[in-house]
Formats: sequence, structure tokens, C-alpha cells
Amino acid sequence: MTSLTPPAFTGTLLTPGSPTYDEARRVWNGAVDRHPAFIARCTSAADVAAALAFARRHDLAVAVRGGGHSIPGWSVVDGGLVIELSGMLRVTVDPVARTAVVEPGVTWGGFDAAAQEHGLATPGGEISHTGVAGLTLGGGIGWLTRLHGLACDNLLAVELVTADGNVLRVDDATDPELMWGLRGGGGNFGVVTAFTFRLHPVGPVHGGTVFFPAELAPRALRLYRDLGAEAPRELSLVAVQATAPPAPFVPEELRSRPVVGLSAAWLGDPALADQVLAPLRTALGTPALDLLGPLPYCVLQKSADASVPWGMRSHLKSDLLHELDDEALDALAEVAAHRTHPQSHVLVRRLGGAMADVDAEATAFAHRQAAHMTTIVGAWSAGDDPAAEATWARQTWATTRRLACGTYVNHLEMEGAQRVREAYPPATFSRLRLLKARLDPGNVFRHNQNIPPAA
Repeated sequence: MTSLTPPAFTGTLLTPGSPTYDEARRVWNGAVDRHPAFIARCTSAADVAAALAFARRHDLAVAVRGGGHSIPGWSVVDGGLVIELSGMLRVTVDPVARTAVVEPGVTWGGFDAAAQEHGLATPGGEISHTGVAGLTLGGGIGWLTRLHGLACDNLLAVELVTADGNVLRVDDATDPELMWGLRGGGGNFGVVTAFTFRLHPVGPVHGGTVFFPAELAPRALRLYRDLGAEAPRELSLVAVQATAPPAPFVPEELRSRPVVGLSAAWLGDPALADQVLAPLRTALGTPALDLLGPLPYCVLQKSADASVPWGMRSHLKSDLLHELDDEALDALAEVAAHRTHPQSHVLVRRLGGAMADVDAEATAFAHRQAAHMTTIVGAWSAGDDPAAEATWARQTWATTRRLACGTYVNHLEMEGAQRVREAYPPATFSRLRLLKARLDPGNVFRHNQNIPPAA
């Protein structure tokens, strides 16, 4: 342990006896309770290199934590070393070049706020307390995806620490193959200590959700599908099956009741917003709750935070899908209604647009022609048996499984090697294995959705 000290390491090393150890080992998914031997709170790429050398020397398993939002809790490892990056929080925006350099501890909430000071943004996730690092390296799907692509499509350059401690500054000119792999291949190739992103002008948007009684779910899902099939890329749509919160803004007859919602974000001409969003307000009759309207982009990005709070215990199932037929929509509506926990929910997001403009071979994220993405979250409270809601999540996921064209690596639980392979077509997976063999032949970075190095 004495080798992980200044000048090689200038951060903070935590062990099970440290006062802040328990706080530092906690991650977003409250069902994860792991106890690393060491937590190395890094402040620089040099700190990361020193921590990796320490892990190699003592044969420690390595986990990398940016935002701590990994669904299966890859951010923490029992008995090993956590490279903890949450203190690396700098965001440097160049409003003239429309670029930003972002450190790996930054969340999307922090990045969005910094970029929006200049009226700019880049595609991020749907939850503001998600980390920029993990989401980007796995692809990055969110409200801006149909208009500006994935987060990884807007990644221009990185600073990366390799398994052997080298610090690389990489872009498409210096190492195009590594950039290809970083755009969707996850954290398999090193620890990224700085991301450079392209930014886009994004002003106030027209968005929000209209809610209806749950019995309208089959019709609402059809409206989502049919409207999305013809929608311009400036319109993002998500269908929601959830439980209305017991909040003052919710009509009393809906509070704590099952509902179906249609969430939208219109990023085009504000003068056209009412016309574009009108079907959401009229096709199924008057909504029981109408939350559509103009709002700042940062508010849109935080609009779903309350549905997945920090510490939530959950099991998630997800797929990328071809076009949905009526049979699938009816089955999804029926089985989704059997959830029992108020935080369990089902989302179906419309994809396409700019995401589909990119050639499937251009990035490691290759499932470019997917039409939809399901996100099915089974939740439970502390002390409860998770089996019922986890089983419900798997049964709901099965209703659309026949239409799957792949899966989203950021939405995988610990589901085994075959499910990881579903995130990548065979040729992409083979190419990733060759890149892994070059960058990390010893598979140091294996506490993740792992790409094993080619022999």
C-alpha cells in the first residue's frame, strides 16, 4: 500500500477503515453492496496510471467509477481496487469552436448546465445524474439522438490511460481504430480521463408528457408507434407505462394509480410546436394530465430523475427492436400492467433519424437501424424480496423479444457473455476483440460488459 503514495499518486486512498469508505463504495443501484479493498480517488491521469500500477503489482481486480450509475454496479468490485473519478469535474466549453472538454466524474446534469450557458448541448442520456463517461462509451441514447446522433457520435477525442499505465491523447487522426472502439465498446480499452465533444445549438424546447388512464395503454402505444413512424427527426417520443406519483400536480383520481404516458421533445421551429404535438393532446381524447409546454433543455434532461432516484433497487431488461406490430403492443400493455411496485415502469423510445444516418461499420455501436428501444425496470423496496418484480420485468421483456435486432450495452445487467454479444454484430465483436488484444491483452478492464481479447 505504501507504493500508492505521492509523488506518483496525489489523490486519496480509502480502505475499509476510512471515514468516507462506505459513502464512496455506494453506487446508484441500491441492490449492489460490494466491499472493495481499496478506493483510489484520482485527480488526474497520472493518478489513474499510479492506481493501475498498484493494482497490477498486487493482482487486484479493477473497477472504474465515473458517475457510479452502471446498472449492474460495475463501478465497484468486491476485494479489488476502485479507480474513483468522481472528483474530476472540470467542463471547459469553447463556444466559438462549439466543443467541450469534459472530465470523467461529470454527470450529464453538470455537463448540460455548463454547455447551456452558451446555448449549446450534445446528446446525452435521459437521467441527469448519469455519468458522462460510461454513457458515452456505451453509445449514449437520449432526447437529442434523433436530431444529433448518439453521444459517442459526437465524441471527437479522448485522453486515455491504458492498462499498462500509458497516457494517450487520441483522435480520429492519431488512432482511428481506437476511436472506433471507444464509440460504443464500453470501458474495455482503458480509463478515459478527458472527453472532447462536439456541441450543437439547443435552445428552449417544447416537451413534457401527457398522461391517460392505464386502460388506454394499447391505443396510446399505437399512437406512439404511428406518430413516430412519420415524425421528423426534430421530434423525440417515448411511451411510458408507470404509476402516477401522489404529488399535488397530479389529479387526485390518478394519484398512485397506473397510467400510460406519451413523452415528447420538439427540437424544431417553436412556431410549429403546437401543430406537431397536437395529436398527443387530441387523438385519445383530453389527457388526464397535460404537462406539455416550453421548458429549458436542462429541465427536460431532469424530467425523469424522480422515477429512478439514487439508491433505487432495480432489475432492468432492455432490447433494441425492429418495428412494433399490434400483437407486440397489446402484449406489452397487458403484461406491463401486472407490475406491483410504484417505481416499476416500462419505456419504449423511438429511435431513427440521425442515429440511423451513421454507417453500421463506422462505430462499435452498430445497431443503427433499430426502430425502438425498450427499457423495463422492476423495482423493490429495502427488505422486500426482489423476485416478483424481477420476474415481472423479464416477462414484460419477453413480449417483444421476437422483434429484437440487438441490445444496448448500457442497459445490460450481469446477463452473461451471450447477451454482451447481442450488443454487437459478429463482425463488430471480432473487431473489438482484436482491439482489446492490442490495448488490454491481460484483460485488466474486465469488470464490465466484457470484450475478451482475441487469442
